[in-house]
Amino acid sequence: MAFPAPRPQAPRFPRTRLRSFPSGQRAVRAVRFNVDGNYCLTCGSDKTLKLWNPHRGTLLKTYSGHGYEVLDAAGSCDNSQICSCGSDKTVVLWDVATGQLVRKFRGHGGKVNCVQFNEESTVIVSGSIDTSVRCWDCRSRTSQPIQILDEAKDGISSVKVSDHEILSGSVDGRVRRYDLRMGQLFADFIGSPITSVCFSKDSQCTLSSSLDSTLRLLDKETGELLGEYTGHRNTDCKLDCCFNESDTHVVSGSEDGLVHFWDLIEGSCTLTLSVGKGVVQSLSYHPIQCCLLTATEDTVQVWGDDSDEATTQSPS
Repeated sequence: MAFPAPRPQAPRFPRTRLRSFPSGQRAVRAVRFNVDGNYCLTCGSDKTLKLWNPHRGTLLKTYSGHGYEVLDAAGSCDNSQICSCGSDKTVVLWDVATGQLVRKFRGHGGKVNCVQFNEESTVIVSGSIDTSVRCWDCRSRTSQPIQILDEAKDGISSVKVSDHEILSGSVDGRVRRYDLRMGQLFADFIGSPITSVCFSKDSQCTLSSSLDSTLRLLDKETGELLGEYTGHRNTDCKLDCCFNESDTHVVSGSEDGLVHFWDLIEGSCTLTLSVGKGVVQSLSYHPIQCCLLTATEDTVQVWGDDSDEATTQSPS
């Protein structure tokens, strides 16, 4: 006798604002979970980078060394290092425990908008308004990039890195994917300036947001348009987009103080969070839990499902 398949669980959403805390950075340019979601980074217009326990809203460490505002940051795979970038045209490598600057990489010709570690955290990948993506060796003594990817015709707004690929979004309206194993470049023309890109967790799709207030889901291998998501406002600012922790929904901030969730398959808007009156400058989804970070002006908000105790407990 065959038993019926269990009914799939209803998707969970971070509907509840668990806490909100001021960063003390004048304006938060980016907020990022670390690799395991226990901590987060905030990049400020006051030239600082800060490490927080978002589950308690407590500041753990402040990193100072940039000459101008900090625009993006990422944590290493073992949480021992942080990379950051900013308007001073530099990429900086930090030691988490000591708070000391380990190395400063110079070479970009304009402000650096985005930065990521590779999977092993041995290489930093950065994207700049100078139209180039540059790769920096964390272990080398040289400050010269080990590779320069300069196919873009306008500034790079966003980069993401998988185990063997670099995904970049450019103001020239193209999403470019560099396959490092094959030595090949794949480009998809969107038409409107790209503000954010990311891989799906199964690495089969890419998601991009652009200044025509549209998110687009593309098949990574064929470039086929699988879905479009609209309803938010994104015409002037660089806003983040991402997938939720289970790849069932896509998420984006909006210039009217909202965060929108769309069903990945159906394309329908399933949830709208009212974050504040200003632009939702940045957001970051927890890697495995139903938990979302958002940033508006100087404030960071932590959102979760209040039935999930894991999102409200501090990490061990």
